[in-house]
Amino acid sequence: MKNLFTGKLTRLVAQDIDAMGAVIAKWSRDSEFYQLFDSDPTRPRNAKRAQEQMRDYAEKNQPGNFSFAVMRLEDDRIIGEGGLFDALSPHRNAWLAIGIGERELWGKGYGTDAVQILLRFGFQELNLHRINLGVFGYNARAIRAYEKIGFVHEGAWRDALKREGKRWDSIGMGILKSEWEAKQNE
Repeated sequence: MKNLFTGKLTRLVAQDIDAMGAVIAKWSRDSEFYQLFDSDPTRPRNAKRAQEQMRDYAEKNQPGNFSFAVMRLEDDRIIGEGGLFDALSPHRNAWLAIGIGERELWGKGYGTDAVQILLRFGFQELNLHRINLGVFGYNARAIRAYEKIGFVHEGAWRDALKREGKRWDSIGMGILKSEWEAKQNE
């Protein structure tokens, strides 16, 4: 039986709050990463504050949220974070989020691999029916990756974001379990 949390390039692991605080602080100094990952205003964070925010979030213990650190198999280095959220809805839906914070690894398949693991976890372990995500219209690389995996465009929140003086859509995409299963047999 295949390890549920291991892909070809990455592994999903439990988030160690101390380790994640340090890497989140490092990634927050890369404004392009945060503009791709979050719609909140970009700002540098410090490790201690990031750790406090993670502890506060963990203490809320929302049972339908599954957060992971993305670790590179090659050297066991934390390179990103991701998860499935609101996954215990009665409708068997969840929201996916992913971010690879190590810029030198962008475009090399690590994010796609981590998304594949999250989909496998969601569809096989959590028995979800569909997984949704939101992606910013200016993130063409992510949109192409999601399409390749099998996500379908389902709509957009027009002009929802303003970055560098320009308005951008926030695009809604989704994949059904049956669509994901069909892709596994290709």
